[in-house]
Amino acid sequence: MEAPQDIVARVRRWAADGSKAERRLASLVLSDLAYVSKATIAEIAGRAGVSEPTVTRFARAVGCEGMRDFKYHLAQALAVGGNDLDPSPIRREEREERVLSAVCGNAVAAIEDLRATIDMDVVGQIAERISTARAVLAYGSGGNSSIMSMELHNRLFRLGLSVIAHSDGQMQRMTASVATPDTAVIAFSTSGYSPSVVDSVRISRHYGARTVAVTAPGSALAREAEILLPFSIPEDDNLYKPNATRYAMMAIVDLIAMTTAESIGPSVLEGLRRIRHSLAAVNVNDPRLPLGD
Repeated sequence: MEAPQDIVARVRRWAADGSKAERRLASLVLSDLAYVSKATIAEIAGRAGVSEPTVTRFARAVGCEGMRDFKYHLAQALAVGGNDLDPSPIRREEREERVLSAVCGNAVAAIEDLRATIDMDVVGQIAERISTARAVLAYGSGGNSSIMSMELHNRLFRLGLSVIAHSDGQMQRMTASVATPDTAVIAFSTSGYSPSVVDSVRISRHYGARTVAVTAPGSALAREAEILLPFSIPEDDNLYKPNATRYAMMAIVDLIAMTTAESIGPSVLEGLRRIRHSLAAVNVNDPRLPLGD
């Protein structure tokens, strides 16, 4: 699939390096994409203080066939990333309190929302599949989901399970191809449309693996997995705050890990003891500290 033209990046280059008239037009475009995407050439020219032919030449200079094509790409930019184009400055007053409230408050809200909606019966089914599998594959691509697959690996290996996480799409597909009915595949995707993850779940299921998806209900990934743990945490419109969904997804990882540990039973304690013993020589020997941190 061809990548969409980033018209905003092109206009920004002209805002810095263009002629005086081109800089005026670029500034107008960047300050109000919605207006320029709908206004006539005469209106744009009048507001920018340039001639109408200059407006048309500018549209071609940024790589468009003409004004119609230019407006199309502006509308596309608004639809895809309009919220990220807000030029409003950040207020400095009470910044610390706002940041603390936004980050911590949203993290708590995301976990509370998860607590109110998650189906622990499904978590129990996932734990049962993991605990009885000969091998566990954890898949995730992109920022949050790849980290969650690695965190599941971090939680499960210490229980004595054979587990490995893959965020590389080729490795996901290759390992899915050698999965067996004794393999449990746990796939993470916030959107549910990561191509390599969807494909790998489909491939591994074809070879008999037991598949689980932690993803958005109704998504492509949700349709491919045998067991779905629905995951959908709404985000707010704060452009500067990292999204809070990863806190909820991390809580899901911990719920799966703890339920799996209890499903296996006391035999996991020996592995945990060995890990703590092996790290005693390099860490502070305090049993109250996190294991392996």
